Amino acid sequence: MDSSGNIIDVKNLVKRFKDFTAVNDINFTVERGDIFAFLGPNGAGKTTTIKMLTTLLNPSSGNIALDGIDVVKDPERARKSFGIVFQDPSLDDELTASENMEFHAVLYGIDKKTRKQRMEELLNYVELWDRRTDLVKTFSGGMKRRLEIARGLLHHPKILFLDEPTSGLDPQTRNHIWDYIQKLNKSEKITVFFTTHYIEEADKYASTIAIMDHGKIVTKDTTAELKNKTKSKDLEEAFLKLTGSSIRDEEASGVDQLRAHRRAWGGRR
Repeated sequence: MDSSGNIIDVKNLVKRFKDFTAVNDINFTVERGDIFAFLGPNGAGKTTTIKMLTTLLNPSSGNIALDGIDVVKDPERARKSFGIVFQDPSLDDELTASENMEFHAVLYGIDKKTRKQRMEELLNYVELWDRRTDLVKTFSGGMKRRLEIARGLLHHPKILFLDEPTSGLDPQTRNHIWDYIQKLNKSEKITVFFTTHYIEEADKYASTIAIMDHGKIVTKDTTAELKNKTKSKDLEEAFLKLTGSSIRDEEASGVDQLRAHRRAWGGRR
């Protein structure tokens, strides 16, 4: 257990794909209970970093500790410390909401009594209990996102990783999702680590922000300090000053990352 107050501790982290260095010797920490935004343009290295944090890729070198657990040495135990909501849909549309939750609970070895209680608690929390027997393919995008968040919390994780949690959702649904995330941060005492291309979300909801570019951490600070340091009127202006305004390509090695993802999770999405 980490007694320093940091629930995520990254030291000298490097990831190379053949001759390309996607993550280049980065160091950062996340405080326990924080809502932490991890920002960067396409190709910055943030997706690769998140995949290493969540055991989907092994680092080329460096160390990652989640709640004091070494991610490389003890990946199975590390996975129990976090929940994750992927950017791409990961629910089975041909199953009901309850069946999706049940399958996830079985994978994490949650006993039947606890499973039932936790499923009811979380589905009520995200206002989907009344739809628990409906097939997921009948759900809207916002409902699916809420179900994914509930599913990621089944095993009482200490960290919730959210990769573009509101991508493709309308503003009303985005605000609704963030209401849930903020309540969970307080009620479950959970640390939230999220990525987003909606800079205003990071500005509004994150306690701490790290900006990554060209494989390096450019800065890590509060929104107010980032604006102050860059003499910017808002976070978007500060972000552009720190990373430039040119259009970027997507991160390299996506196929390699997907293969690693499937290996790590036994072929599951």
